[in-house]
Order: sequence, then structure tokens, then C-alpha cells
Amino acid sequence: MKQGIAMCRTIAAVTAVMLVVVGCAQSPTREGAGAGYAIDAAWPKPLPNNWTLGQVAGIAVDARDHVWLIHRPKTLIDEEKGAALSPPRAKCCVAAPPVIEFDAEGNLLRAWGGPGQGYEWFENEHGIYVDGQGNIWVGGNDPKDHQLLKFTPDGKFLMQVGRAEQTGGSNSTTLLGRPAHMQIDAATNELYIADGYGNKRVIVLDATTGAYKRHWGAYGKAPSDEKLPMYNPQSPQFANPVHCVRLANDGLVYVCDRANNRVQVFKKDGTFVKQFVFEDKSLGSGSSFDLVFSNDAQQKYFYLADGTNDQVLTVERESGRVLSSFGRPGRYAGQFLVLHNIGIDSKGNLYTAEVGSGKRAQKFRPAD
Repeated sequence: MKQGIAMCRTIAAVTAVMLVVVGCAQSPTREGAGAGYAIDAAWPKPLPNNWTLGQVAGIAVDARDHVWLIHRPKTLIDEEKGAALSPPRAKCCVAAPPVIEFDAEGNLLRAWGGPGQGYEWFENEHGIYVDGQGNIWVGGNDPKDHQLLKFTPDGKFLMQVGRAEQTGGSNSTTLLGRPAHMQIDAATNELYIADGYGNKRVIVLDATTGAYKRHWGAYGKAPSDEKLPMYNPQSPQFANPVHCVRLANDGLVYVCDRANNRVQVFKKDGTFVKQFVFEDKSLGSGSSFDLVFSNDAQQKYFYLADGTNDQVLTVERESGRVLSSFGRPGRYAGQFLVLHNIGIDSKGNLYTAEVGSGKRAQKFRPAD
């Protein structure tokens, strides 16, 4: 009997050691910039003027580490906008203006946007980008929204690219198709557009005039508007939406093919380089919503916003290897409900934006 007890204890001890070893082997590698993030639950500060946010569709960080949001006032339900109803049903709240600027501490600095003279505002706000001069580019993704708008930081209208309610398919050289995201290459003064929810391509325009330069689809081929099944990481074309376009310091262009659960990488002329697949079993909206690069000179990592699994992945940029992750679906601070866009500041803080019923922005500080 004693021998049997001793043997059981030995087996239990060995099993425990084996479980520890296996657990360590299965844990994500955590190194360098991938070592983890902690929520800053005090960011941003409460909004003034009885304002509240709808779905926060876009987020961007400027050269001063100011954080810009674009949200969707029309997505507020009656319980959230009681003061705006006629007659009012509650003391709070009313929709904030759609474009909002915060400083790094979360103080509100400016808010503006909406319909005005000389341009066509959106039915459903979507992307936001701050260029090297501090100007603000915004877009929309409603079936009528085929335009991008450029404003000064104070909200003065400067330029419109594309036309509302006018689209010409994925090989048009004059019209857009529900563009999702944009970035300017300052060296060449070229505007790269993830185009988008209607079209299935990246299109490049002159950033000053809007003149057409080039475009491409998946694998650098001519895009097609043929309807193919989604969730196929080997699909010969992008799915809708082509959700982000990001330019790395080394000249590579990263494109989020959201519903095909992949990121494709190109040279600036559209030559295909490689692709990375993430959470390939994800259905729904797919896994590859947005990404930003780490702010070291080599941009060794990128941070991928996955809005179906509601997590941020730290990815080694050269290999596509996932090093760590944080987040899960939920309403608590640090959790997400439809994580949609991501930004990064000069100190490595990450900023996230949520649509669906999330309707908020959050800040995460490097934990080490």
C-alpha cells in the first residue's frame, strides 16, 4: 500500500512538472516591444457640454502625440441621447461633434465636423488620418460614401477626393468605392487609399491634386469585382472591406484584407512581397482590421487590431510571428467590443477605437 501511495505521489509530481513545461511552451513569446500593455483607465477625460460618443470608427495620432477620433453621432440610441430628443427624456446626453482632438493626458482640445458648405459629409463616418502638415483627412463607409475630405486642424475645409453616390468599380481611375483608410507618402506626395468597402483595391493618387497614379488588387494583380467567398487566406482577390493601408519606413505597404484574415505586403509600385495570416478560423468580420508599426527606427513589430476576436496582437514584422496579445470581448476597461482602429504615439502608447456597441476609445501604456 505504501509503495502504491509513493508511486502515485511520484506520478503526480511528474505530471505537475510536465504540465508546467507544456504551459510554458504554449505561452506566447514575450520580448522587446511585445512585452505587454496596461490600460490607462483615466484616458480620455470626461467630455464637456453633455457630449457623448457614438461608434468610434477611426483613431489617429499626430506629431505632437495628440489623438484624433472620428465617431458616428447617428449611432447613438435613445437611451444614450436623452437630452437631444424632443421633448428631452433625460438630462444627458447629446452627440459630440464627429471629429475630436485630445492631448496625451486625455484633455479635449477641439471638436468639429458634420455637414457644411463646399463638401459632401458622410452618412456613416469611418477613417481618419493626420498628414505631415497636421491636416485632417476623414472618410465614410455608407453605400453612398465614396469620398474623402481634407480639413485644417480647426475644421476648415480644404479638399474633396471622390464624389458621394458616385462609384465606378475597382478599376475606375476617377471614382472611389467606399474608401476605408488613407495615408500619405510625404516623400512622393502620394495618397494611398484602402478602397475599400465597395471596391477591392489600393489606389494611389497625387495628394495635392487627386490625380490618378496607379492601383492594384490582391497579390498586386488587377482587381476584380467578382463576388468570391470570404475567409479564404489564399483568395486571388481582396474581400470587402480592404480596411487599412499603412506605409512602413522601409517603403513597404501593408494592406489589411480584413475578411480574408490576412495582411498583404507590397512595394510602393504594387509588387507583391508576402502575406501573413492571422486567426484564420475567424468568421464574422475577419481578423485583420488595422495595424500600426512600433516606433523604433526599424519598426521591428506591428500591432494588429483584430475586431472579431477583440484582441491586439504584437507581431514580428519581418516574419509575421505573433509574439503576444492582449484583450478579449467585454465591457470592462481593457476589453473590447468590435475593436476597429488602432494608433500609436511617440512613447509607444497604443490607442484603440471601438464600433458596434463598444462606442469608446482607450489608451494602453507599455507595461515594462
